[in-house]
Amino acid sequence: MIMKKLLFGLVCILPLFLSCKNETEKSKSVEKKTVLNVETEETVRFPVYDYEGIAPLLYTNTDKTYIVNFWATWCKPCIEELPGFEKLYAETKQNNVEMILVSLDMPNMWKTQLEPFVENHKLQGKVVILDDPKMNTWIPKVDKDWGGGIPATLIFNKEERAFYERGFTYEELKKELDKFL
Repeated sequence: MIMKKLLFGLVCILPLFLSCKNETEKSKSVEKKTVLNVETEETVRFPVYDYEGIAPLLYTNTDKTYIVNFWATWCKPCIEELPGFEKLYAETKQNNVEMILVSLDMPNMWKTQLEPFVENHKLQGKVVILDDPKMNTWIPKVDKDWGGGIPATLIFNKEERAFYERGFTYEELKKELDKFL
């Protein structure tokens, strides 16, 4: 009788172990896909950073003033404001102004949407990609009041810093930048 119970228990538990093995194999398969995504990052035209990699771009000890715009190609307000950013950058870069366009596009969009968009619109600012899934950790490091919405813009130099979680017209952006120059 005890043997029958042990045999019955083994028969019931064995499928669970086998199903765990299948889940582990599925996990490994997902990990392999992630590794493939990482490998394709190397072929992307723009630098790809996690927050720790991009953090040094958000501070300066130099005499430059920086405009850092967080945007994505899928964000209509972001796209609408970019011509004003580009126009202002063209007018002010000789005044020690740098512009960094931080793309928050997803990895599957980098080659198919981001690169063609930048090329077609002839964006002159430095384009970088922020790929860090720990948004709840890095968003408040950019600005403690940022709710995570885009477009969002950081303007700073070694003396001042201002963060804006909204879109800009050319005139509004110029007015804000003038406070730093």
